[in-house]
Amino acid sequence: MPAQSDPRATLRGGLPDRYLTPDDIAELLAVPLETVYQWRKKRTGPPGFRVGKHLRYDPTAVHGWINDQMNADAQRAA
Repeated sequence: MPAQSDPRATLRGGLPDRYLTPDDIAELLAVPLETVYQWRKKRTGPPGFRVGKHLRYDPTAVHGWINDQMNADAQRAA
């Protein structure tokens, strides 16, 4: 079984080798953990899902959300 990897490397690899935690998202985007939870509460952040009481994120969905944010920002700047 492969060792746990840096979440940024997981996204660069294209396919998830594990689901990401809120801590991974905060580290990946260099934002406070509370910001990740506020995005979840306001439904403005990357889509997550619950596994029991644990919140997880699919790296592919997170990558898509990041691309959407970049495209929206580029359109606002144009």
